[in-house]
Amino acid sequence: MALFKKRTVGKPGEWFYCLEHKKVEEGPECPAKDRFGPYASRQEAQHAMETARERNLQWENDPKWHDAPAGSAEED
Repeated sequence: MALFKKRTVGKPGEWFYCLEHKKVEEGPECPAKDRFGPYASRQEAQHAMETARERNLQWENDPKWHDAPAGSAEED
């Protein structure tokens, strides 16, 4: 077990969105498991959740990612 925790240090100008605290941070301040980023600007980080929602919708509606046609559930 490590005696000292290594603090995650980001580069100046890198922006992150913390999922736990629901805030934008320059840094990062929170662990990688709790954040999206890095983003090039504060504004991009502020819209991280919108970006994630849009990407999820694209993925969910992309036919290349579905093995079976929509509405055909396999039953055992």
